[in-house]
This record gives sequence, structure tokens and C-alpha cells, in this order.
Amino acid sequence: MLKVGIFGTGHLGKFHINNWQKISNATLVGFYDPDDNTAAEVMKQYGLKRFDDQETLLDVCDAVDIIAPTTYHFDICEKAIRKSKHVFVEKPLADTMDQAHKIVKLAKEANVKVQVGHVERFNPAYLALKGYKLAPMFIEVHRLAQFNPRGTEVSVILDLMIHDIDIVLSIVKSGVKSISASGVVVMTETPDIANVRIEFDNGCVANLTSSRISMKKMRKMRLFQKDAYIGIDFLEKKTEIIKLREDSDKDAFTFDIETPTGTKVIAIANPPVPDTNAILMELEAFVNAVTANTPAPVSEVDGLMAMDVAHQILQKIQSANYVVK
Repeated sequence: MLKVGIFGTGHLGKFHINNWQKISNATLVGFYDPDDNTAAEVMKQYGLKRFDDQETLLDVCDAVDIIAPTTYHFDICEKAIRKSKHVFVEKPLADTMDQAHKIVKLAKEANVKVQVGHVERFNPAYLALKGYKLAPMFIEVHRLAQFNPRGTEVSVILDLMIHDIDIVLSIVKSGVKSISASGVVVMTETPDIANVRIEFDNGCVANLTSSRISMKKMRKMRLFQKDAYIGIDFLEKKTEIIKLREDSDKDAFTFDIETPTGTKVIAIANPPVPDTNAILMELEAFVNAVTANTPAPVSEVDGLMAMDVAHQILQKIQSANYVVK
């Protein structure tokens, strides 16, 4: 039985607690949260033991789940890893690139598992494409959200767009050739809306737009590759594939189109989307990686790579917004 300690029991932390209670080979030994009101609510609702200091909680658990604000990620990760505890940490991995590199180094030295909470990897709409060959040459992404003060201690790049950066990097699997970006500060002290163009060494281009000041929510990704278009709706949990018909597409809806090279048969398919709980799946995957000693599905290196691209984007935005007085 894996003994888990929770660090941070705010809005998302409570979702994690609910899901940890569904995992049979793990048990929550307690939590640390400096906010007395939040702690009192958690103790009353879940009957979890509150620990008054981080060290004491670390001493009684095998693994930690860090859902504290990003500015605290490195401090808790470092303490946990130095005590040889396995770590699940919400995205982004750390507050700075220097901290992220140190976490990667510490994890390797301690030989512990670290998984980063890029939960969209477990979104059922994305999982529906498992087994389908993805080789996009153009990617269009829109992630729009209504304003919420929670999470605004970081820019929209590290708050929202980093989800899509991680997904794109996991699909394209190529080095980044160049990045261009623009962003605007509207409601907070950091960019609240941004548009980014990433060009990869293999020729793929990704165009990403993220906003946390929109009137409506949207989380869509469109992939364009040779002979196929793939649409992923992370919010509505829907997936669509439009491509030239193959023999295996007998159950797909088809229609003919005339092209300069002749008639083509187009197939439209909606792969079955599994009815899954993404947070539960990522926590179960973490437990399995620890107990079976297998690689974490979203490792600290994955988290570092997503952060690296995100920080390059932020630098581009800062440079574009720089005005000589």
C-alpha cells in the first residue's frame, strides 16, 4: 500500500483527495496546508489528518502529491526527493527553469519517480487516438477560458497554454526551430491572452492561442497531416478523423469529392471516446509507475521540456512588448 501525503488542499487539491480515495493500492496519510480555514474544511469533509509542518508529513509517507501554488513546487519537491519520496507535482513543474533543471537532477540522483500533472494527456478525447498514427505538419490550437483569479500568479502561458505545449511536444517529437509570440496584459500583471507560432525541425508548424479573459470556454486542437485531418475537443470530449478512405474504414461515413487528380473518397470517423476520469487515471498511472518501477507517463523531463518552450515564449512576448523610453 503506497502511503501518500497531500501538499495543498485548495480547489484542485480537493479533486485530488476525492480521486485518491478511489485508488485501492494507495492510502492518504494526511495533508499539509498553511491556511487554517482550508485545513479545517478538509479535516471536517474528509477526516484527513492535518500535519503542522512539511517535514513531519514527509517522514510518514512514501510519495507526495503537490497541488500547492507554483511558487512552492520546488521547495516541496526538493525536500521530498532528498528524503527519497516519489513525487506527483501539478504543472508547471517549477517556477523557474533553474528550479526545473534542479528537480530533474535531484530525481535522477535519488532514483525516484516524478510525474507532472499534465492532465490533458489523460483526456478521453486524446486517448481516443491511441494507436492512430499522428504525424501532423500543421497544428491549430485554441484554449479559451473565462476569467478566474485562481491561478493568475503565473501567466496564461504557464497557466493554460502549457497543457497544449506538452501535448504538441508529445505528438511532434521534433526539436524546436523557432518561436514567435505576442501577448497582452489585460486583467493581471502577466499576459492574459497570447498567440504563438512554433516551427519544428521536421517542418511542422503549431499555432497556439490561449486566453483567460474570454466570454466562452474552448479547448480544441486540430491536426493536419498527409491525407488526414484530426479534430480533438478536450472540453466536449469529442474526436473526429477526416481522411482518404482506406479498407479499414468500412464503418465510417464516406462521400466523394472531385480533385485535379480524380475522384477521392473521404471517410469521416468518430473514434469511440472512453468514459474515463482524467485525474483518477493520471494518479493511478503514477501509483503504477512507483509500484511496478516503470517510467512515469509524464516525467520530470517532459515537464522540463514543456517549461522550456513556455519560457522561450514568455521571453519572446517580453521582447516584443519592450519599449525604449
